[in-house]
Amino acid sequence: MVKLIRGGVYYTDGALLKEGVAFMVESKKQAAIKGTLSYGILKAHNKGGENDLKIKFDGLVSHDITYVGIIQTAKAAGLKEFPVPYTLTNCHNSLCAVGGTINADDHAFGLSAAKKYGGNFVPPNFAVIHQYMREVEAKCGAMILGSDSHTRYGALGTMAVGEGGGELVKQLLNHTYDITRPEIIAVYLKGKPKKGVGPHDVALELIGATFKKGFLKNKVLEFIGPGVKNLSMDYRCGIDVMTTETGCLTSVWETDDTTREFFKLHGREGDFKEMHPADPAYYDGAVIIDLSRVEPMIALPYHPSNALPIKEFIENANDILENTLSSKVKDGKVYVNQGVIAGCAGGSYENIAEACEILRGGKIGVDGFNLSVYPQSQPVFKALCDNGYASALMSSGAVVKPAFCGPCFGAGDTPANNGLSIRHTTRNFENREGSKPGEGQTAAVALMDSRSIAATAANGGILTPVTEVEYSRKIKKYYFDKNVYENRVYRGAGKPDASAELVYGPNISDWLEQKPLAQNLLMKAAAVINDPVTTTDELIPSGETSSYRSNPAKLAEYTLYRKDPEYVKRAKEINAEELPVNVLKEVGVEIKEDTMYGSFIAAVKPGDGSAREQAASCQRMLGGIANIAVEYATKRYRSNLVNWGILPLQCRKFDFKVGDYIYIENIAELIKEDSPAIPAKHISCGKVKNIMLDIGALTAEEKKILLKGCLINYYKK
Repeated sequence: MVKLIRGGVYYTDGALLKEGVAFMVESKKQAAIKGTLSYGILKAHNKGGENDLKIKFDGLVSHDITYVGIIQTAKAAGLKEFPVPYTLTNCHNSLCAVGGTINADDHAFGLSAAKKYGGNFVPPNFAVIHQYMREVEAKCGAMILGSDSHTRYGALGTMAVGEGGGELVKQLLNHTYDITRPEIIAVYLKGKPKKGVGPHDVALELIGATFKKGFLKNKVLEFIGPGVKNLSMDYRCGIDVMTTETGCLTSVWETDDTTREFFKLHGREGDFKEMHPADPAYYDGAVIIDLSRVEPMIALPYHPSNALPIKEFIENANDILENTLSSKVKDGKVYVNQGVIAGCAGGSYENIAEACEILRGGKIGVDGFNLSVYPQSQPVFKALCDNGYASALMSSGAVVKPAFCGPCFGAGDTPANNGLSIRHTTRNFENREGSKPGEGQTAAVALMDSRSIAATAANGGILTPVTEVEYSRKIKKYYFDKNVYENRVYRGAGKPDASAELVYGPNISDWLEQKPLAQNLLMKAAAVINDPVTTTDELIPSGETSSYRSNPAKLAEYTLYRKDPEYVKRAKEINAEELPVNVLKEVGVEIKEDTMYGSFIAAVKPGDGSAREQAASCQRMLGGIANIAVEYATKRYRSNLVNWGILPLQCRKFDFKVGDYIYIENIAELIKEDSPAIPAKHISCGKVKNIMLDIGALTAEEKKILLKGCLINYYKK
């Protein structure tokens, strides 16, 4: 079903050839390297060199967990107006009522910022962030930067990147997104999906085959091949948005008449252009997916890469769920408590309409299973209503709700304790669905396609692959009603009003002032995490804390509170301490003058998942000045650390304890000089040993940001 090819390949005459058997001369290879879609798009947006790219994006997008902090940061650094179209959506905090008025206060701030600086504002419940951008903003050959990790519009020919807020701030201040030229991987699709197999099934196959191997980490995926034409636009978008979970940087697809029809349907045919790689085109590797061999899939807790066919899971459920959710298995059947179809991955017209056909004439039942359905946007919702699907779903006992991302990050449809939820959403990380293990509350989420979720619902909550259900696959045609947006969305891009006042609610506060990096550095471990991977949801939990994203000091109180509840207390104590000169002198370490003192977190591989910069900024608000890791799970998390003045240090030998000290002399000079190794003293249990750290490659701007103490300080200069 999925085959990985390591090493170079050529795409020629509609087929892939390994570099070793293609017999291309060097001059042809150099031309073929420039023949990919990705090369052309990056070149058109690059203001830097051939390999050290400096990208200017065509547009930006944020939702209501991130845009307040981004605008506040840019404002503190001198923002006058948005230099490119910036869209502010409201799909994360729209139904989360923690803290009284503060969610609506953020929305009022967002609208006022769109008016003052010249941006677009999509009201709450009108669309999830990525569906609105697909419908209104994505263009063939364009590049969009978003402050959400699932910023992916590749199926529409748009190369879209999800990053932390600091990278959007740079664009707002007319700076660039700096990266080394990424490798390009061909994702070659062939065949046609069998009846019932949906986009989530294909995506989970791809993620399961690549994520744990790191095969696609920080690379660009380019979808090509004869199988592309066999997929609708909803289907392509459903696969594309999940590429984030492979660890890749971004994605793009070749475009065709199906793509053209999408733009025509949305009144934007002028934004379409047909895009295909040259013949030959050279790729740094390839993934081959035979769509005809994909089966209905399930991704078990607690990662989308824990993927296997549903049938295989059911056959081995007793062994797989032993000591975890074994109570869900009875007489060879797996019983589920909840189903959810929602968000940028699940809430498409086709996903919901086909799920409705599977459920048609059936009923959810009055037992412990329930089903919630969230269309991606008001236009999608309206079409589902006009074509009778919404009412049919409600007749079956499903609950149809407005556009909302909450089920994906723990702010909606939280299952009961020990509950098992199956969801067509993007992630199923541990505790992401709303669990509070410290209070004895745990639940689990498995990812599935909407079609198999509907089959399970029709079977009374007994886990069922859709291939075991007979139904009509014919669905009514989708029509986009542009009036839904034209009558309500504020379109102010390029029309700033300097006289407009920003509207501040009482929860919105400024960032705390940060000190620049000193010449020397002493830090104390406030937390040590030995898990193989640490997600951003564990670093700063989502869900009920999300309403405090506009209040840095308040949000920081929740840092690591599910993974290490004592972290905040320890970090505050370290931040309040005097420089412990005598403590280190007792073990023979003399601390030089001009030494900065603060805390650090040690984690094996932190930063998988969300692009939210708060995973880094919250550490900084508590006096954090470094992380030490074996490696960083994503580029976006490492960039967040840099932008908040937190040193992204690495150490091959991971051997740290809470309370350990790390002392580094001349750290500022070592950063300036691009030192490949950073000598440090590790003080633990009264003993001192010399260790070597490194900080990886830093751009010239990143070095200046770290030396200044954070991005705000750097731009204030």
